[in-house]
Amino acid sequence: MEIKKSDFYFELPPELIAQDPLKDRSASRLLMLNRNTGGTAHETFRNIVNYLNPGDCLVLNDTKVIPARLIGSREDTGASIEVLLLKRKENDIWETLVRPGKKAKAGTGIVFGNGLLKAEVVDVVEEGNRLIRFEYDGIFEEVLDALGEMPLPPYITHKLEDKNRYQTVYARYEGSAAAPTAGLHFTNELLGRIEKKGVDIAYVTLHVGLGTFRPVKCDNILEHHMHSEYYQISAEAAEKINSAKLSGHRVICVGTTSCRTIESAADENGLLHECSDNTSIFIYPGYSFKVMDALITNFHLPESTLVMLVSAFAGREQVLNAYAEAIRERYRFFSFGDAMFIS
Repeated sequence: MEIKKSDFYFELPPELIAQDPLKDRSASRLLMLNRNTGGTAHETFRNIVNYLNPGDCLVLNDTKVIPARLIGSREDTGASIEVLLLKRKENDIWETLVRPGKKAKAGTGIVFGNGLLKAEVVDVVEEGNRLIRFEYDGIFEEVLDALGEMPLPPYITHKLEDKNRYQTVYARYEGSAAAPTAGLHFTNELLGRIEKKGVDIAYVTLHVGLGTFRPVKCDNILEHHMHSEYYQISAEAAEKINSAKLSGHRVICVGTTSCRTIESAADENGLLHECSDNTSIFIYPGYSFKVMDALITNFHLPESTLVMLVSAFAGREQVLNAYAEAIRERYRFFSFGDAMFIS
């Protein structure tokens, strides 16, 4: 069986890539897509409350992005080097992406912030990632907060004035190298209105790695290898999601990361239990959803695993038609862009 990467290509005018977040998170535009009919409508994000019903369960990913981008210099040559933290392996050893990586062999020493933080490359692992051991005084998170930058995607070229704008208002557990961007549209006020309407809110955690955004290089997407990401579901979240499912209400995922979490963890009856694990689930057309009934998501890159997941849920042609409409209507794309509600 073959599914071509090129089937998920679309032409995007570069000026539609949102470079800055809107002043008001909930003022984004919202494209409504009915996955049964393919019908679309245009809304403002804060009005999403009108399309949620009492008894529905909204699933949010409460991971917190760490300022994972560190700029330092090599101890031996003084040359500039960039380190991106991907995943903590054990206390002070992290799997990282190093640029330029070619000369960063095991034993290479790196210094950050005039020696506030030191590091040594201990190993080269799959796909050229480096395992790095850090040395510092005090608490690592505080040192990182002082020296690190938010790891914005490469298509965002503007400097982010406020670190918190690449963080959801409900971010709680540190560990992501990228934000679950569909959640960036929610304000505390909007979440309050949603709860007041009788919608249950369930928080799950999936630490987003850069594997989510890694380009698909094989022409046949079935050969693509997804990196694993850590997730956790509490007993309370499992109960809320199961309760909505069993009473005939909708489970609505906010973002592809929430979707991948609950689809990874569900048993054969589509029910969840308290658990934590790693997932490398790759959802593409032909996948049969066990839990999710509706999805709130941003607009994704052409030929990305994310646009494939959305196509698995709403149909490839319908998704590409909706994207074409969004382009005609000058919607803003990617991390700081507008959103879709697929129901």
